[in-house]
Amino acid sequence: MKDEILKHLYDAKDAALAIKRFVEGKTFDDYKKNSLLQSGVERKFEIAGEALNRIKRDAPEMLDQIREHRSIISFRNILVHGYNGISNRIVWGIIEEDLDNLIEDVAILIKDNDPIG
Repeated sequence: MKDEILKHLYDAKDAALAIKRFVEGKTFDDYKKNSLLQSGVERKFEIAGEALNRIKRDAPEMLDQIREHRSIISFRNILVHGYNGISNRIVWGIIEEDLDNLIEDVAILIKDNDPIG
């Protein structure tokens, strides 16, 4: 595996783990009242989505091992291009329902492909 692909995997994992840290102990009400928290979470989702998008260009077959990779990349595009804003409820739902899958899938790919890790 090319070092650049591995770097993108680490970027996606680190961004997803940062989101987990940001929202630890928080409720949806906390999230919707805190624009700084919202901005941080959205930025990390952008980074994770862009990392997967870059993997898609260089090693698209690898993305088959990441659940919902198409949705993650699409969500990144929505966030970046600001298509009429994004619902806090949607972001929170993704955190609750999908974030752990991304972390798990990327961690497995790193474990299987990083000679050091």
